[in-house]
Amino acid sequence: MNAALTPDQRADALIARMTLDEKIALLHGMSDMQGHTGYVPGNSRLGIPPLTFTDGPAGVRPGNGVTTASATALPAPAALAATWDPNLARLYGTVLGKEAFDLGNDVIFAPMVNIARVPQGGRVFETLGEDPYLTSQMGVAVIDGIQAQHVIADVKHYAANNQEDDRCCVSAAVDQRTLHEIYLPAFEAAVRQAHVGTVMAAYNKVNGVYSSENRTLLADILKGQWGFAGWVLSDYGATHSTVAAATNGLDMELPTGLYFSDALKVAVQDGRVRMATLDEHVHRILRTMFAFGLFDRPVRRGTIDRRANGRIARYIAEQGMVLLKNDGSLLPLNDSTLGSIAVIGPKAGRAMTGGGGSSHVIPFYAVSPLTGIINRAGHGVTVTYADGSDVAAAAKLARSSNVAVVVAGDDEYEGADRSSLELPGAQDQLIEAVAAANPHTVVVLNAGGPVLMPWIDRVQGLVQAWYPGEEDGNAVAALLFGDVNPSGKLPITFPRSAGDVPAVTRQQYPGVNGVAQYSEGIFVGYRAYDRRNIAPLFPFGYGLSYTTFRYSNLSVTPGGPSAPDRVTVRLDVTNSGRRAGAEVVQLYLGIPSTAVPEPSRQLKGFHKVYLKPGQTQHVAFALSARDLSYWDTRANGWVVQRGRYQVMVGSSSRDIRLQSSFTVSQANWPRSVTIQTPPRVQPGTIVAAWMHRLARERAVIVR
Repeated sequence: MNAALTPDQRADALIARMTLDEKIALLHGMSDMQGHTGYVPGNSRLGIPPLTFTDGPAGVRPGNGVTTASATALPAPAALAATWDPNLARLYGTVLGKEAFDLGNDVIFAPMVNIARVPQGGRVFETLGEDPYLTSQMGVAVIDGIQAQHVIADVKHYAANNQEDDRCCVSAAVDQRTLHEIYLPAFEAAVRQAHVGTVMAAYNKVNGVYSSENRTLLADILKGQWGFAGWVLSDYGATHSTVAAATNGLDMELPTGLYFSDALKVAVQDGRVRMATLDEHVHRILRTMFAFGLFDRPVRRGTIDRRANGRIARYIAEQGMVLLKNDGSLLPLNDSTLGSIAVIGPKAGRAMTGGGGSSHVIPFYAVSPLTGIINRAGHGVTVTYADGSDVAAAAKLARSSNVAVVVAGDDEYEGADRSSLELPGAQDQLIEAVAAANPHTVVVLNAGGPVLMPWIDRVQGLVQAWYPGEEDGNAVAALLFGDVNPSGKLPITFPRSAGDVPAVTRQQYPGVNGVAQYSEGIFVGYRAYDRRNIAPLFPFGYGLSYTTFRYSNLSVTPGGPSAPDRVTVRLDVTNSGRRAGAEVVQLYLGIPSTAVPEPSRQLKGFHKVYLKPGQTQHVAFALSARDLSYWDTRANGWVVQRGRYQVMVGSSSRDIRLQSSFTVSQANWPRSVTIQTPPRVQPGTIVAAWMHRLARERAVIVR
């Protein structure tokens, strides 16, 4: 209990006083979870406090058997990713950590940083998108917010856990370059940048070996290359052995001790597991508990500020909603001239507070889209409602109203993937009928990820609202009526057809004979669409606003003596419209394909700027050697290759506004970088059809 010692010294001193049984008791959970999602009993003889765990990627979830514990239902992590704002991600994590603390938890199972490899995945709504850089930056910010509240974050699910179908047994057959460039960066950032306290080993196998006993992943990469100092815990029931798991890097089995209790004791006693190995597991847990103050603070519960956190949930939901279509400047709705509005659809009458499974939260309250629209529209606007079960009646209601708002969506949940990317039920037919009855139709999608939209050309407006959390209806209404200028951008590509997705064969997904071939390699998400020259329905990074933005004055320069390992990219962004708004400036890098195949562009930076009409902000990015690197399997490390590097800045991956380049001429980069003179402002590099669509949809809204 000498707080003057380091956490490692305190852990060593405590381990010296522990018996074998006491050590093993710390390495597994108990079936009696004491109202939490997970529970490891304390040790009164030695003063070790118990460890309590909770689910929490979208809000604190009560433990087994508890049905009354409420918490703030935050927007789904996919909605958070759509904000492209690490400051909001940090705030999101702060709410998670504080509420976990107030409800008596030490560890929260969040964030989930698995890449959205297949858009039909059952937990896409829990991901932070399809791009490793965006996921890394947002994930680090969530962890920072959680751990600032003296709660230990648990980044999950390590690694290549990208589907729910067959998740407990499928083996991800993935090459080392793809693993290091796509599926590991967010975990590496969680360790190196956020100093996360725990890592959850996934259910699936990676290259034939279960994640919970995968020495390459746990011992060599996580604890070896990255220097992870915390502990590795298993997903629930994801442990498959005693000796292999214990000797290859797993530190704790959850939820109980099928392999890490009596069986582990026997394995230590007969020498199959070394005592030094056991002590390392115990040390990692204890030193993390000491580092987070679990020994030094009294156990207490707080009171959740449900109003303040509800306001935060609403703000994040508003910032994450993406305006995908706005023909004729139908939006924002003007309540002074709008006489009537028909609210239609199966998702209109209830709030979409989140997806199913371990992320499910019992909210303090929930506001449906219908309620939110009624409250915002006021007495001067007539609001009528149909749930859409009678399509003819819904169309008739739409025909008699000035504007029709159809709220549609899906229901994603842990444990199973979606059977298709189509909206379930008869929702497509409902939208078609309503749009035919009223040309002024807006669709609001409460969907956790991409869906197919056969009706897209027949609706005037489209909003991707994700799963907005407990403030669903208020956030939707604020965007529709212009109280909020939409600024969300897609963190995942929306395909035109099911055949356009990167993992399109059965061998790739869901796999054949228990193996999913990651044969698309690094060409995941927008990288694949670019490589195959497929125009998506809506590209990665896309999102409209009620104002417009102009990009100018791009410059690319080396870092100079004070920052020799940097290339700096600078530009100006101006709000060229008549309304205050926010723009996400996106930096993409085209790495030369001289040594290995490279995507035509990769996200390497983003910055969200808030601008008044006419206001200009200077934006700067710094590219490091790592940003320019690829994973060389022969060198088993990151390598910068020679050649011309393309710098692209824009409003989405397919709306590039400015371009330049620089050349790496020798192997001893960065001091050998030579910078090419950037060209003048370019209007973009997208196809003519897409340019026409953007010109049509990027209208200035005047209110």
